[in-house]
Amino acid sequence: MEAREAKDKLYEAFASTARALASPKRIEIIELLAQAEYTVEAIAKSTNMTIANTSAHLKVLKHARIVVARREGTKIFYKNASLNVSSLLGSLRELTQSRIAEVNQVVADYFSTLDAFEPLSRDEFIELTRSREVIVLDVRPELEYTTGHIPGALSVPLEQISAVANSLPKSSLIVAYCRGPFCVLAPQAVDFLTRHGFNSRRLHDGMPEWRLAGFPVEVS
Repeated sequence: MEAREAKDKLYEAFASTARALASPKRIEIIELLAQAEYTVEAIAKSTNMTIANTSAHLKVLKHARIVVARREGTKIFYKNASLNVSSLLGSLRELTQSRIAEVNQVVADYFSTLDAFEPLSRDEFIELTRSREVIVLDVRPELEYTTGHIPGALSVPLEQISAVANSLPKSSLIVAYCRGPFCVLAPQAVDFLTRHGFNSRRLHDGMPEWRLAGFPVEVS
């Protein structure tokens, strides 16, 4: 194989991966699958698509080897092919945020209305857990929590936050986390807790970023 032919094949492979990502819904799917494996039906419900449309998007992602599938009885479960997919998604997010001003404006407009404080970085979070009592809440759906969570975190899906709040001590700092920097679950949890007199903050990163950084993960 000559050098030009080799280059062309490599760049076509890169372009094929890029084309597979060229859909807002497919990006949403791989962000969801960074949390846990899901069936077509569950993905369709989470992304507000029909099963037919979801299946079509999954076919593209599977062909590009971004997601993989397994069958269990009559159900087919999908997950991201590797942690490299989460890494790619993170790089895409950072590049977009650095180049497109509208992204930062959306983040400022939405998140600042829910959370008066800057989110905690991983380093700040770890330092706080060493110096004071911190209660950590994983506000993602329970399935995602059981697939992997920060050690010691409590599973409190967002829809259960009001029912659990009375059992939480107001003397402790409460840190909530969810799926990632742009996930709305943790900001909504912090907004609720703050309005009800709790000292609460959110972790900037989600579970995929925690995994990628090499921090320990607990599985239920």
